[in-house]
Amino acid sequence: MPQSISDYKQSLQFQNLNEEKRNIRLEVVRGGRRVEISIYDIVVGDVVPLNIGDQVPADGVLVSGHSFAIDESSMTGESKIIHKGSKDPFLMSGCKIADGSGTMLVTSVGINTEWGLLMASIAEDTGEETPLQVRLNGVATFIGIVGLTVAFVVLIVLLARYFTGHTKNPDGSVQFVAGKTKVGQAIDGTIKIITVAVTIVVVAVPEGLPLAVTLTLAYSMRKMMADKALVRRLSACETMGSATTICSDKTGTLTMNQMTVVVACVGGKKVESPDSWLELSPLLTSLLIEGIAQNTNGSVFVPEGGGEAEVSGSPTEKTILTWAVKLGMDFEAVRSESTIIHVFPFNSEKKRGGVALELPDSQVHIHWKGAAEIILSSCTKYIDENDHTVVMDYSKVNFFKKAIEDMAASSLRCVAIAYRPFERSEIPVDEEQLSQWKLPEDDLILLAIVGIKDPCRPGVKESVRLCQNAGVKVRMVTGDNIQTARAIALECGILFSEEDAVEPNIIEGRVFRALSDEQREEISEKISVMGRSSPNDKLLLVQALKNRGHVVAVTGDGTNDAPALNQADIGLAMGIQGTEVAKESSDIIILDDNFASVVKVVRWGRSVYANIQKFIQFQLTVNVAALVINVAAAVSSGNVPLNAVQLLWVNLIMDTLGALALATEPPTDHLMHRPPVGRREPLITNIMWRNLLIQAFYQVSVLLVLNFRGRSILDLVHDNIEHANKVKNTLIFNAFVLCQVFNEFNARKPDQKNIFKGLTKNPLFIGIVGFTVVLQVMIIFFLGKFTSTVRLNWQQWLISIVIAAISWPLAVVGKLIPVPETPLHEFFTRSRGKRNSES
Repeated sequence: MPQSISDYKQSLQFQNLNEEKRNIRLEVVRGGRRVEISIYDIVVGDVVPLNIGDQVPADGVLVSGHSFAIDESSMTGESKIIHKGSKDPFLMSGCKIADGSGTMLVTSVGINTEWGLLMASIAEDTGEETPLQVRLNGVATFIGIVGLTVAFVVLIVLLARYFTGHTKNPDGSVQFVAGKTKVGQAIDGTIKIITVAVTIVVVAVPEGLPLAVTLTLAYSMRKMMADKALVRRLSACETMGSATTICSDKTGTLTMNQMTVVVACVGGKKVESPDSWLELSPLLTSLLIEGIAQNTNGSVFVPEGGGEAEVSGSPTEKTILTWAVKLGMDFEAVRSESTIIHVFPFNSEKKRGGVALELPDSQVHIHWKGAAEIILSSCTKYIDENDHTVVMDYSKVNFFKKAIEDMAASSLRCVAIAYRPFERSEIPVDEEQLSQWKLPEDDLILLAIVGIKDPCRPGVKESVRLCQNAGVKVRMVTGDNIQTARAIALECGILFSEEDAVEPNIIEGRVFRALSDEQREEISEKISVMGRSSPNDKLLLVQALKNRGHVVAVTGDGTNDAPALNQADIGLAMGIQGTEVAKESSDIIILDDNFASVVKVVRWGRSVYANIQKFIQFQLTVNVAALVINVAAAVSSGNVPLNAVQLLWVNLIMDTLGALALATEPPTDHLMHRPPVGRREPLITNIMWRNLLIQAFYQVSVLLVLNFRGRSILDLVHDNIEHANKVKNTLIFNAFVLCQVFNEFNARKPDQKNIFKGLTKNPLFIGIVGFTVVLQVMIIFFLGKFTSTVRLNWQQWLISIVIAAISWPLAVVGKLIPVPETPLHEFFTRSRGKRNSES
C-alpha cells in the first residue's frame, strides 16, 4: 500500500513537471508595448517577435523579417529549410526558426491551427475492425449456429428415442420403458442426453481460436523487434499481412536523407568519380576550399584526438562542406587565413549568397554560391584543369547549361560556386557605407557546379520488387517536386520506365485534390507517384484507396502524416526521423526508417495470417470429425463413443497445444509469392476446404466403421460385451487423437506437398507433438479409470498408428486435386445469378 501511494505521488509530480515544461513563456506586442505571457494565453491579433531557435507558438503571417528561414520538418517531414518572405509569409505552429529574425501576426490559435486540426483528426476513433477480426467474427458466428443447430436436433432425436424405448444398453436391453420405470431413471436418462448435447456444442465451438490468435500475434510482435519493427497495436501484425498497397514517404524511407555530392563540373569538364576530385589542380582546389569555408553558415568540427569531422548547418551547407572536407579542407585554418569584409546572406528571391574576403596580401576575393543557372548567367570565365582562366565562348556556355539540365533530370539539386578578384581601393572604408555596399555580381569566374542528391537506400529497389511480386503495390507520396519524385521512383523501381512516368501514374497533389470523390476513387488505382502533396492529399488518397476495397499501409515521419497514419489500416511511423505525433498515430514504428524493414513487416504479417489459417484448418478438422462421429453414433444407438472427459482432453491438447505449435511457425519466403488476401477474401480458402473435408471424411469414415463394426474387426465378438465396448471405444479415442497428431504436420503446409520442410526451424512444434504423444500413452496406460479407457495391446496400438499415418499420403494425393480460385460463396452466387439470367 505505501509503495502504491508513493508511485501515485511520483506520477502526479511527473505530470505536473510535464505541464510546467509545456507552459512556455514568450513575449508579444500588445498595445504598442512588449508583455510576457504564457503560450496558452496567446490570442489572434498578437504580434510575436521571433528569433533563431524559437518555436512558432501559433499559426500566423510574417510581418517583417531578415534572412528569415524556418524548419518545417515537424509538420511536413521534409528536412529542407524554407525561406520565408513576402511571397511565402505563412508560418505554422510547432515549427522552429532556423535562421534570421522577424515578427509574426497571429491569425489562428488552439484547435484552429494546423497543429490543432491534426491533433483533432488523430483523436477521432474510427472504431473499424481489422480484416481478420471481421473474418473471425463471421467464422465464429457460422460455427456457433451450426453447433447449436446440430446439438438441438440431436437433443430432440435422443429424447424421442429414449422415451419411445428405442435407446438400448450395450447388452441389448431397453434403457427406458414408459410407465414401467421409476421417475429417477427417467431424470437420469434425460440428464445424460442433455450432457451429450452440451458436449456436442463444446466440440463444435473452436474455443482455442482466440488463444491461437493471441499467441501468434504476441510471438510475432516479439520476433519483429529483431527486424527493427516495434508493434504498438497487436492487431496491426495480422492486418499488415492483408495489405494490398503501401503509400510510402520518400525522404528518409526510400532515400537515406543524407545529401551527397554525386557529380561535379570542375576544370571545365564533368567529373563523376570521387577519386577524380582529389586530382584537381592546386589553384582551383584552394579557391574552392576558400569560397566554401567562408561563404557558409555551417561549421566543421574535428575532434582533438582525430576521427571523422562533425559537419553542421542546413542540409545543403552540410553536403557542400562535407565535399570540401574530402577535397582536403582544414576548415579552421582556411577561415583564419582571410578576413571577412562584407557578407550578402543567402536570399531566397535571388537564390544566392556571397562574401567579400581580404587575404593576407591585401587581395580581395568575392565568392558567390547559389542556384546553378543564376550563378552561371553572371559568369564570363572559368578555370580549366590547368589553372588557366579561360573566357567562356558560346559552346562552353551551352556545355555548362546542358550539364545543369542533365543533373536536374536526374533529380539532382544543382549549386554553382564562383568568384572574382576585386580591388581593395574600390571597397567603402566607412562602416555605414560598407553596410549598404552591394557585392559585385557580374564578371564572375566559375569554379564548380555540383550536383547534390539524396540517394536511395541500399536494397530499396529489391524491397520494392519483393512487394510487387507479392501483389502489394508501392506508391510514393512526397512533398518534393514532380521531377525529383519521378527520378527517385524510377531508381527505386516504383516506376518501371519513362513511359510509366506520365499521368495518371504520376500526379501532383493539387490536381488530385481538385477531383471529385468518384474521380479520386477511380484514379487512385493507377497512381504510383504523387508529388507536391499536402497532408490532406495523402489523407484523401488513403480514403479513396480504402473505399476501393484496399487494405492500406502508410509510412510517415512528420506531424503532417498523422491524419493519414491514423486513417490507414496500418500506420507505419519512422523511429529515427519521426515526430512524436506521428509515432502516437501509428500502429507500428519502423526503428531504422528503412523501407526494407516495412517489407519484413509485410512478411511477418502474412505469417501471422497464414498461421491462424493453419490452426483453423487443423481445429475445424478435429471439430467436424468429432461432431459427425458423436452425432452419428448418438442418433443411431443413443450413445457416444467419445465421452465428455475424452473430448475435454482432445480440446485441451488440440486447442491449447495445437495453437501453440502452429502459431509459432516462422515466416518463409513462400509467403511473399502469394497475392495479398485483401479485405473481402474469406478466411477459409478453397484449399483449406479441400484439405479439411478430405481429412475429416477419412477420419469420420474409419472411426464410424470402428464404432459400428469394431468388435468384429478386433475379434472381440466373444468377449465380455462391456469390456469389448470399452476396448472398441478406447481404440476409437486413441486413433482419433493420433489422427490429429499426424494431421498437425499436414496443417503446417496447407498448399505444399513436402509437409516436413523447415520442420527443424521450429523446435517448439516438435516438442509439443512429442509431449502430446507421451501424454496420450500415459492416459491409455495409467489413467483409464479417469477417462473410461482400457489398456491396448501392441496390435491395437499398431492399428491406431496405421490409421493415423494414412493421413500423410492422403494429404499428398489430396493436394493434387485442383480447386477453383474463386471463393466458394462467390462461385455459388455467380452460378445462381447465371441460372436466373438464363431463365
